[in-house]
Amino acid sequence: MATGTSPAPATGGPGRPRLVPARRRGETAREEILDAAAELFTRHGYTGTSTRMIAEAVGIRQASMYHYFATKDDILANLLETTVVGSLERARELLDADGPPLDRLLELARFDVGQLAGSRWNLGALYLLPEVGEPRFADFRTHRQELARAYATLAAQALDDPDDRRSLLPFRLAESVIMMRADEQRGELGGHTAEGLVDTVVGAIAMLIEHRPG
Repeated sequence: MATGTSPAPATGGPGRPRLVPARRRGETAREEILDAAAELFTRHGYTGTSTRMIAEAVGIRQASMYHYFATKDDILANLLETTVVGSLERARELLDADGPPLDRLLELARFDVGQLAGSRWNLGALYLLPEVGEPRFADFRTHRQELARAYATLAAQALDDPDDRRSLLPFRLAESVIMMRADEQRGELGGHTAEGLVDTVVGAIAMLIEHRPG
């Protein structure tokens, strides 16, 4: 999926020097950089994280990091992409699929919520960064809006009413898992885990659509 900035080439020759042995998750230095940036961005914010901090967390020289990403914006763009690309692809498939729209909506929600709840870092929290509203991240916002429209389309079909405003809610319920993860990290989710609440979120969407106001 395209993003608001263009990442530097992923490879560019072997032998980039490391300061220490690999200590981040990832099969390549590029993946290790993304893993380190995800942790730092979600803990310290975007402006509170420098490229030097990312390089040190990976164990490479700061100059070596620019071999993989031209700017810090490129790193953020790539991380944002990972939060929607899989779900958007699944949404496009489900919009074209056969079967009851509610079943397809719930399948999308289960996939999407599972992705948000099960990722190593709470990358959905990056949506709240003020920088994400800037023009350079417009492509990410466009793709997220397309995902929201897919939810709304399937919900409206399940409700059999394109004007029913409940069709706007399933996408927002799915993204509520982002705040659940934040609460979990602070120990404020009452012993629950966001990942353990995936079925609950999907069930809430089902009840929302199936409930017929009197």
